[in-house]
Amino acid sequence: MIETVDPTTEAVIERITRMSEAQLEAKVAAAAHAAHRWAMTSFDERAALLRAVGARLSSERESLAATAVREMGKPLTQARAEVRKCESACEYFAEHAAAMLAPQPAPSNASRSYVAFRPLGVLLAIMPWNFPYWQVIRAAAPALMAGNVLLLKHATNTTRCALELERLFAEAGAPEGVFGTLVIGGEEASRLVGDHRIAAATLTGSEGAGVSVARAAGEHLKKCVLELGGS
Repeated sequence: MIETVDPTTEAVIERITRMSEAQLEAKVAAAAHAAHRWAMTSFDERAALLRAVGARLSSERESLAATAVREMGKPLTQARAEVRKCESACEYFAEHAAAMLAPQPAPSNASRSYVAFRPLGVLLAIMPWNFPYWQVIRAAAPALMAGNVLLLKHATNTTRCALELERLFAEAGAPEGVFGTLVIGGEEASRLVGDHRIAAATLTGSEGAGVSVARAAGEHLKKCVLELGGS
């Protein structure tokens, strides 16, 4: 059980049940299934989803900001600004990702050489509490535009923020499995990195958490991006 504690009053305002093994397996399986179809979508289809997410972020800015205030204590004006930044990111990547990911000519002796960008598959994002929306959107927006799908393991004290993001993506029209929130602990997340259906992982957090994720990624030769305290 995860308890959400209002940092202002120190009162427990919500209790959220952690996922069972069966529920976690269902989420990972759904993401793996969705990855193949999402990789085949056009940039226009992906951009339409991001713009729909951005529109929902805008229409629900006040309630999302209030949730962040209750869960992790961010001042309301800063929480609103964070949601607005997420809205802008959705529009930015929807507008520019196709150009960013276009094949790039590469000099060689061959008749034609180029660098092409292909989706990896299921990405696992392990995110911190301090920017509960921005840390997620800045990972999810470019990842989805590149044809990947994303599983989010958020900090436990911002679980409601994570679940709200999952709801927004679903209501914006994201196919099942394209964006999912995992209500699990850190040890489970580190183990999940080794799952054959996870193509790559990204983490923003402590050095200790980074070591755990990097070790699991290294053992399976998986791509890993880390932003760590002190790095």
